[in-house]
Amino acid sequence: MHRTLPGHAWRGGKSRRGYTTAKPILMDFYADWCGPCRLQAPIFEELARDYSDKAEFKKINVDKEGDLAIEKGIMVVPTIILEKDGQEIQKWMGVTSKEELIKAINKALD
Repeated sequence: MHRTLPGHAWRGGKSRRGYTTAKPILMDFYADWCGPCRLQAPIFEELARDYSDKAEFKKINVDKEGDLAIEKGIMVVPTIILEKDGQEIQKWMGVTSKEELIKAINKALD
């Protein structure tokens, strides 16, 4: 099951095919056993609080949502994908800084 952050409902069901929104979507693909994912989590959650009115944030456990991880080409965790209007804008593999993610979100909002 997709874990959504407070105030953000997952409306795409098991697959995101055909799901679009005017807001950018940041998806954090993670695993509970992943050490670097634990480092990424507080950064992602802080962004979700700071940008909750401008973007949607989804945490996706690759062990529970393997089909979606395969569909999105996830080979490394953590991986963060930024999408807008159903199109991937950017993908980061490994722990990504808050500053880099803010820059990308702001660019997607322009």
